[in-house]
Amino acid sequence: MTADEFRELALNLKDATESAHMKHPDFRAHGRIFATLGYPDSSFGMVKLSPQDQRHFVDLHPQAFVPVRGAWGLQGCTSVRLGAVKPDALAQALDLAWQRSAEAPPVKKAKKKVAQRTA
Repeated sequence: MTADEFRELALNLKDATESAHMKHPDFRAHGRIFATLGYPDSSFGMVKLSPQDQRHFVDLHPQAFVPVRGAWGLQGCTSVRLGAVKPDALAQALDLAWQRSAEAPPVKKAKKKVAQRTA
């Protein structure tokens, strides 16, 4: 699996777009990131799974899927070793991550504060 093949699978999901987050390509739907590329290096991708789905993929494909370190990993963020993942397994993981982005509460947009002048 190459980064371009990961990108193609991610962008084939309904309304998915590519953007960037912390200098890494990311894939968004429903106003949320569901996958990224290039972290910690170019040989990895990441999918945002539920903790249950993460355990499933890590158990079935330990050579391809590994929890991200720290709190993000405990929440389901899962690193994908591009050189080890099979296209069908990645497609399933991306689809679940996409679905999870649809189920999340809407993103609240910050209101701009208007500065008041004092005389």
